[in-house]
Amino acid sequence: MLSRLSRPRAVAVCALPVVALIATAVFAPLPFSLTQPGLTANVLGDNRGTPVITISGAPTRDTEGQLRMTTIEATNPDTRVSLGDVIDSWFRTDQAVMPRDAVYPSGQSVKEIEQHNTEAMTQSQDAATRAALKYLKLSDKKVKVTLKLADVGGPSAGLLFTLGIIDKLGGDGSGGDLTGGRTIAGTGTIDADGDVGAVGGVALKTQAARRDGATVFLVPEAECSDAKAELPKGLRLIPVTTLKSAVSSLTALASGKGSVPAC
Repeated sequence: MLSRLSRPRAVAVCALPVVALIATAVFAPLPFSLTQPGLTANVLGDNRGTPVITISGAPTRDTEGQLRMTTIEATNPDTRVSLGDVIDSWFRTDQAVMPRDAVYPSGQSVKEIEQHNTEAMTQSQDAATRAALKYLKLSDKKVKVTLKLADVGGPSAGLLFTLGIIDKLGGDGSGGDLTGGRTIAGTGTIDADGDVGAVGGVALKTQAARRDGATVFLVPEAECSDAKAELPKGLRLIPVTTLKSAVSSLTALASGKGSVPAC
């Protein structure tokens, strides 16, 4: 035997599952990470009292200007991110939501992720050294390069490491600095052949760069549109695809001669 509910009671009973679903969606953990502009570091200088680049086996130059590698900060891989967090970040320009798998390797523990990022940084540093010495036609058997950057993982500083090594060893090739005395920032992976790769999070990295005084930002060409999306005022974008194109753009910018590409 069935009994009929009054309309108010029926609405209340039907609403309960809906409320429960909404509450679950709002508070349930989602597979996202919250990201924001992170630290930047001048690879031509010191980081926490230690030179980022140390070179032996070849004479080095005193440099002016800065080459700042950029980072993003992300919530820890085990941090619970809710729908409310996602909605809040949606309306902010200084924070972004990224799939967790785009920030951290999937299916790994926090310790394994930290180890992965450390290994990626080490591989990036090795590739940067090889690319720089190859560009300068120097032997890696005679020239030793040590790169140290505390509390930063991943491969995205590769391009800036490479440019820093070149600036310390050869500058612009005519006695001047690659930077032209400017504060240059940027991002991008690099391989031993000097090819520059995309990294992600560039819209946040441009904000970090401008915050720390950069007026020029080197960006992998494939990410120009992302970099332009929230481009801070006073920051000039230069797209790069290879180490050679990055050096050519910087020397043209410093000398005022030749064309400098733009996004």
